[in-house]
Amino acid sequence: MADDRDDKIRLGGMALLNGVLVHGPSSWACAVRTKDGELKVASDYKRLRGSSVRSPLLRGPARLAEAFAVIPAARKKLPEARLPFQRGGVLGAMLVTAIAVRGVKGSRSLTPLARELIGGLLSAVPAALSLCGSELAAYHGAEHISIGSYEHGERREREHERCGSHMLGPLLASSAVGGAIASRAPAHLRGPARAAAQLGAVAATTEIFSWMVRNPETRLARALAKPGHELQHRLATAEPTPEQLEVAEAALAACLELEHAAAAGHN
Repeated sequence: MADDRDDKIRLGGMALLNGVLVHGPSSWACAVRTKDGELKVASDYKRLRGSSVRSPLLRGPARLAEAFAVIPAARKKLPEARLPFQRGGVLGAMLVTAIAVRGVKGSRSLTPLARELIGGLLSAVPAALSLCGSELAAYHGAEHISIGSYEHGERREREHERCGSHMLGPLLASSAVGGAIASRAPAHLRGPARAAAQLGAVAATTEIFSWMVRNPETRLARALAKPGHELQHRLATAEPTPEQLEVAEAALAACLELEHAAAAGHN
């Protein structure tokens, strides 16, 4: 018997400081709660789509570029949207972290692999800090509940099996290995080698994540997903208020409206 979720549109999302951004195969929608308590929604079709890219080396970066291209489009149509890194403390942490990472990568007392791994862990600090003392974690939970409930046809919890947190471990590991290998390249080739290593890390992480989503019941997939679920439960998500959940559901509804219109136009 076919799973009811097979008929569902595959959606992604991003939590904001004051709302939620939801995107589908061909469209996006953003909903925010303004300082005055007003609910505002904007939506549009995507201009950049990476779904046509089939190369295993390029489809991961292409999908990532597609997701990031939505952000400036959403900010243009909905200037009230506040991005996670717009807090002053987080911007300061990004600067301090960048200096620390540079110091670690220049250390001669660490092995190349250790330098890359520690640098990757430090680079994740600003993202963790952005969740502390803000509504971002609650809107992240609202994003997961709204999308998960749509996909499963029943009320879901705030952790989601396709959250990007599941990509953190594979990305850190693959980036560290790639960076360590690139550091051994001749000096004049080190820059291109590092760029190629980062491209390969994103590609490898995306392929691993896709395999995890397709095979969620395997022992390896569960092991790889465990850190992400713990991160979601303990730090990255919080229980949203009814008002925050209303914002997420408004973004979901607006995105689905465009997706259904696009599907009808192709029939």
